[in-house]
Formats: sequence, C-alpha cells, structure tokens
Amino acid sequence: MSSQKDDFEAVVKTGAPGTVAAFAPARKGGLAQIQHMLHLQPALVPLFVLAMSILTFGLLLGTKFFSPFALTLILQQVQIVGIVASAQSLVILTAGIDLSVGAIAVLSSVIMGQFTFRYGLPVEVAVLCGLAFGTAIGTLNGWLVAVMKLPPFIVTLGMWQIVLAANFLYSRNETIRAQDIESQASLLQFLGTTFKVGANDAGQGGATFTYGVIAMVLIFVILAYMLRHTAWGRHIYAVGDDPDAAQLSGVNVRATIISVYALTGFICAIAGWALIGRIGSVSPTSGQLLNIESITAVVIGGISLFGGRGSILGTFFGALIVGVFTLGLRLAGADAQWTFLLIGVLIIAAVAVDQWIRKVSG
Repeated sequence: MSSQKDDFEAVVKTGAPGTVAAFAPARKGGLAQIQHMLHLQPALVPLFVLAMSILTFGLLLGTKFFSPFALTLILQQVQIVGIVASAQSLVILTAGIDLSVGAIAVLSSVIMGQFTFRYGLPVEVAVLCGLAFGTAIGTLNGWLVAVMKLPPFIVTLGMWQIVLAANFLYSRNETIRAQDIESQASLLQFLGTTFKVGANDAGQGGATFTYGVIAMVLIFVILAYMLRHTAWGRHIYAVGDDPDAAQLSGVNVRATIISVYALTGFICAIAGWALIGRIGSVSPTSGQLLNIESITAVVIGGISLFGGRGSILGTFFGALIVGVFTLGLRLAGADAQWTFLLIGVLIIAAVAVDQWIRKVSG
C-alpha cells in the first residue's frame, strides 16, 4: 500500500509543470485604447474640442478672433460661470447636483451691497458677511443631503426658490448703482478691475485681464490640487463612486458631503463678489441662469453626472468652450440662437461620450 502511494506522489511530482499557468493579455484595438485613455484622462475630450473650436473660429475670422484682446475677452466673459462651475463640479463629483448655486451667488452679492449701503458697515466687513452667508447656505444644503438623507435635486431646488425669494424680498428689488459703488465702496468692484499685459508705452494692444479672471484660475488650480493630491479629494471621488463602499473603507461620508456643499457655497459667494465687478452694480436680477450655465460647463467638461469620475480642469475647458462659441458666433454675425443650438448638441454629445467611456469600468 505504501509503495503505491509513493509511486503516485512521484508521478504527480514528475508530471507537474514547472511554471504557473499564465494568460496572455487580450490585445486591444485602437478604439478600445482610446476609450481606456479617455477613462484615465477625461479632460482630454473637452481640451480637444476647445482646441478645435479655437482653430475653426481662428481660420474663419482671422485676426478678428485670433487677437490677445478677443481671446482674453473670452476669459472675462466666462469668469463668473467658471467660478460657479468649479463649485458645481465638486457637488456633481459626489453624485449630487446643486440648483441653488446661482441664487447663492446673487444673494451673496446683494448682502455685500446692502450691508455696506443700508447698514453702513465697512465694505471689508460686508464682503466677509457675504462670503459667510454663502458658506452657511451651502452648509445647510450639505446637512440636509448628508444627515437628513434628502435627495440633492429636491434640496437644492427648494433652496433655489427660497434664496431667490429672499433675495428679492431683502433687496426690495432695488439696484445699487455702479456710480455709488465706485465712489463709496470700490472694493465691491475690485474683482472687475482690469489690467493689461504686453501693452505698449501708450497703453495700447496687449491682453486685458481682470482680477476676477485671476481668481477663477486660482480657484481651479487650488481645487485641482486638492482633488488630486489630498485625502479629502480622494474621499470625494470615493463617495461619488460608491458611498456605501466608501463608508466601509473608513471615509466619513457625512462630513465629506457637508464640506463639499459648504465649500460650494463659499465659492459661489466669491462668484457673487466677482459679479458685482463684472456688471458694476449690485442687482438682484443678475445671474438668473448661472445654475444652468454651470451645469452646462461641467457636463461639456466631461465630469460624469453619475459622480466619481472626471477632472475639474475639464470643467475649466468646458466653460471656455461655451465662451469661444459665444464670442466666435457673435463676431461672425450669426444669430444668437445658433449658440444655444450648438451648445445643446455639445451637451448631448458629452453625455454620450461619458456613457461610452464608463463602459471601461463596467
């Protein structure tokens, strides 16, 4: 009996292969490789669209479009939408949405103006109060979503109506004139102050920027760094991808969501400050489409509405795409409706591309 067992073990030892079985990786076609690359770098799609749109309008319009003034004018036109869209990006990355961003921005600007002119507070204090109010409203949104477990769409839709009504009731639908702000509280218009780069000795030519544009770029750079290189940023992606799995892995989902909405409110308040500088006055009727425009920039920028995937730099490119189309068609003398038509096509195409890219992880 023992001899049979020894013979069996010998056969097993001598007949067994010396290496572990290996499987050759399946070869990916060119389209599959592009799909995988876009999954890893989602900002490449809006960057390509931006480059092609600039090139197209540049060839059609020549120096009329390809000039430092025209190109920097695009940045000035999209600065408010860009700032609000950067905030919207954070919420959408958590698989949420914020329909109150535009109303928060406008109410924050109204508070800055009213606290200065109605109550006589120092303009610096009024600006801080506006920033604080925006942050508080965002925090309340986050608490209702994270703690009360209410759907983000419903919460922010209701908050949009509440803040919008409060804006008109508090301001009495009155506009604070640009002349009064310029003479008594110029700090409110600070982010609209322009300066030139590359101008000649006579102050002509070159590119014209505003401090609002600088603020927009800084916000995007800071948020891009935080999302890519901090634990908080990784938690945002984890919560947007699968909140239950994130909770099990040790992520404080509630705190992450509340912090995202609070920061969104703060950034929207900055947008409200920049809005005063852009239009010169404090108007309760301004910025009515900021919520839709911010979502448009985010979607065109390649951030998934399902959360957990996308790059905030894509949102920056998305806002610029809208600005390029708007200015390019205007310079070409086209009807304004063509802008809405083409942007609508871009939105649908962006969602379709997102669905196609998501199949990589499916």
